[in-house]
Amino acid sequence: MKRALLILLIALAACAPRPRATTHETPAFPVIAPNFGDSRPVDWPAGQAPQRHPVHGIDVSVWQGAIDWPTARASGVNFAFLKATEGGDRFDAGFTQNWAAARAAGVPRGAYHFFYHCRPAIEQARWFIAHVPNDPAALPPVLDMEWNAHSPTCPGRRPAAEVRREARIFLDAITRAYGKRPVLYTTVDFYADNDLWQLKGVDFWLRSTAKHPSDSFPGQHWLIWQYTATGQVPGIAGPVDLNAFAGSRASFAAWVAR
Repeated sequence: MKRALLILLIALAACAPRPRATTHETPAFPVIAPNFGDSRPVDWPAGQAPQRHPVHGIDVSVWQGAIDWPTARASGVNFAFLKATEGGDRFDAGFTQNWAAARAAGVPRGAYHFFYHCRPAIEQARWFIAHVPNDPAALPPVLDMEWNAHSPTCPGRRPAAEVRREARIFLDAITRAYGKRPVLYTTVDFYADNDLWQLKGVDFWLRSTAKHPSDSFPGQHWLIWQYTATGQVPGIAGPVDLNAFAGSRASFAAWVAR
């Protein structure tokens, strides 16, 4: 009798519905199509317009003034890079406010450093690290390297090999501090003058406001393309830099999640 009852219970258990396996997929980031203008638009060749890329964002500093971040987000600002530091002794007066307000509006944001060629890279890296919070939710930190001929204090140039060496020192220092693959922003002339294609292990953010990056930086992989400095974004009073992410909505969501 007991054996028969045991067999019956086993049979009933086998027929019972099994609970579904739970998944822990990261929800897709809600990308919003850009509702931007441009006071000096470019007539891009067919197939090369920045609008063919679905994910757009901005980079800002104190010069943009007070930003209405919820309005900017609703208008298609899907990411933002905020100026934090310059050289080894300058801190952007708008950074603290923008850092908090962008996050509160749901805009993934990261910080960037403007490099001075008359100051050791390690000093500049330490200055950046001292002023930019190590927020796991933030986008990777950015090194902005370009010629600064109009600077009243630091207009000089260094040899190309020295530029690359200093870039490597800065990038390695912030990688250790933040644990994220860094981004290097640069311009057409600076990239060519210093053979920056030799730098490995970084994502490139390329400025090219008259041509597609494939024409301005032949053969160079890029993550972000800055395509204008005269953008018009609701929530921002004056002109602002506009940027396109290289990949799809899904790859952007994965990058943000990472």
